[in-house]
Amino acid sequence: MTEQLRLMAVHAHPDDESSKGAATMAKYVSEGVDVHVVTCTGGERGDILNPKLQGDKYIEENIHEVRRKEMDEAREILGVKQDWLGFVDSGLPEGDPLPPLPEGCFALEDVDKAAGELVRQIRSFRPQVITTYDENGGYPHPDHIMTHKITMVAFDGAADAEKYPESEYGPVYQPQKLYYNQGFNRPRTEALHQAMLDKGMESPYGDWLKRWDEFERVERTLTTHVPCADFYEVRDRALIAHATQIDPEGGWFRVPMELQKEVWPTEEYELAKSLVDTSLPEDDLFAGIRDNA
Repeated sequence: MTEQLRLMAVHAHPDDESSKGAATMAKYVSEGVDVHVVTCTGGERGDILNPKLQGDKYIEENIHEVRRKEMDEAREILGVKQDWLGFVDSGLPEGDPLPPLPEGCFALEDVDKAAGELVRQIRSFRPQVITTYDENGGYPHPDHIMTHKITMVAFDGAADAEKYPESEYGPVYQPQKLYYNQGFNRPRTEALHQAMLDKGMESPYGDWLKRWDEFERVERTLTTHVPCADFYEVRDRALIAHATQIDPEGGWFRVPMELQKEVWPTEEYELAKSLVDTSLPEDDLFAGIRDNA
C-alpha cells in the first residue's frame, strides 16, 4: 500500500460508536487503519439508563461533562481518534402527539449548514470510507435521522468547492464508499435468540422480535459482513465505559461471549454509495480500495 487507509464513523451521541460497529473499528485499528469517530452532539439530553447511577445529583447537574469523560475512556479503549461537531442533543420526544423539539437542537439545524461542519472534518481527515445510519436512523431518534441527512450531504459536498469553499472548509476531497451500520439486523437477532433457547437459556431478544415491525418497516440489504469476533471484548469494554448509558448487568451482556462468537462472528453494513468497483457480498469495508491504496 502506498496510502494510509482511513475510516470515519459518524455518530449522533457518545456511546453510539461503542454500540454500533465498535468491534469493526477495533479490528481495523489493530491492522493499522486510521479510524476517526465524529460525534455530532454531546448527548446532553440522554436519560441516565444505568439504574446504579440514577439519582446522582453530580451526574444530573454535569451530564455534558460526564458524558465527555465517558467518551474519552471509550475512545482510548477502541484506539480511535474522536472529534465533536458541537451540536446540542435533541432528546427523544415521547407522547401522542409528540412534543416539539427543543429550540436550538441538532435536529432543527439547517441540514446544509450542519453538513458543512462534517465536510470540514472529512476534508481534514480524508477518509476513503465513511459509516453512518440509514434514512430511518437505525431507530427513529431525531438526532440519528439528522446524522444520516448531514452525512449524505457531506459525502458529496466534501468534493464540492462551490457549495463548501476551500477558503472556509479546506481542500476538496471525495470519499469513495459510504455504509450504513446494520448491526442490529433481524437475522443476527433471530440467530442469537434461537441459540440461547437451544441452550436452555433465557433470551433477551424475545420482546425485541415481537416489536420488530414497529421499528423495522422494511428488511435492510446486508451487503457487507466484517469478521470481528476477536474484538467483541473490546467492544463491550468500550460500551461499559459509557457508564451513565449502560448497565453492565443489563440485556446487552446476557448472551455468553463464546456463544456470540460462534453463532454470529461478524458486524453488518449496507453499502449505500460506492465510487469504486466491488463485488457483493463483501467482508471488508475497504473492498475495491485496498488494492489501489
